Amino acid sequence: MQPLIRINLEEKINGAGPVIVELGCGRRKRPDRITIDKIDMPHVNIVADIEDGLSFLPDKSIDEIHCRSVLEHIRNFENVIKEIVRVLKKDGRAHIFVPHFSNPHYYSDFTHTRFFGLYTFYYFVDEQYQLNRKVPHFYTDVRIRILSQRLKFRSSFKILNPVKKLLGWFINLHPLLQGYYEENLCYLFPCHGIEIVFRPDS
Repeated sequence: MQPLIRINLEEKINGAGPVIVELGCGRRKRPDRITIDKIDMPHVNIVADIEDGLSFLPDKSIDEIHCRSVLEHIRNFENVIKEIVRVLKKDGRAHIFVPHFSNPHYYSDFTHTRFFGLYTFYYFVDEQYQLNRKVPHFYTDVRIRILSQRLKFRSSFKILNPVKKLLGWFINLHPLLQGYYEENLCYLFPCHGIEIVFRPDS
């Protein structure tokens, strides 16, 4: 799929102010961001399939990447992370939201190809920066530094949301609590998703 670029990308990237990209913007209008989506809609600045990479963006040119409820649709996950790392500036940030594997609603969407857990992004992290439970970091040479990771709790039954919010506050107090929750409690109290912020580690 050849990208369709509707904006002056060079001007956007070299202009004043931070360069912010929204991957998989969907129906959300983001006037302060470069919006990218596979589906052609009037407010999409670049129509492109991110599975094919981000070749239209130069190396180390982006200050922030936002990507919400998109990566669960991606088959070549490693390549997309590699491309995000490539285009981010050294101090750039990626703000990601993905579904947690215990969220039953995400199994209803036939376009979802993968689910995520507490350790998924740590496969891209050197051992000294990993959580208490170490995971293999030798599957890929893509390296990130995780700055924050929070488990998000929400219910479609709104009466339960205050309890879910309190649960999330407690579990996110420490990575050990997050790990204990995921190993022992996640099917009793399903998690809606994971919010993660990372930067390139290179």
